[in-house]
Amino acid sequence: MANPLQFLQQVRSETAKVVWPNRREVMLTTVMVFIMAALTSVFFFLVDFVIQRGLTAIIG
Repeated sequence: MANPLQFLQQVRSETAKVVWPNRREVMLTTVMVFIMAALTSVFFFLVDFVIQRGLTAIIG
């Protein structure tokens, strides 16, 4: 079984290697996520609309 103290030291050294994004990077990626979500929702709305119109034309 591993030594708990050694484990904690390894966790601390690995945590020190983490590179956290700065405020600008977080804001940029957040805006990109919102833009992609909006584009995706518009795409699926249009696909749904076309399918609905097509089925309405076929079924009557």
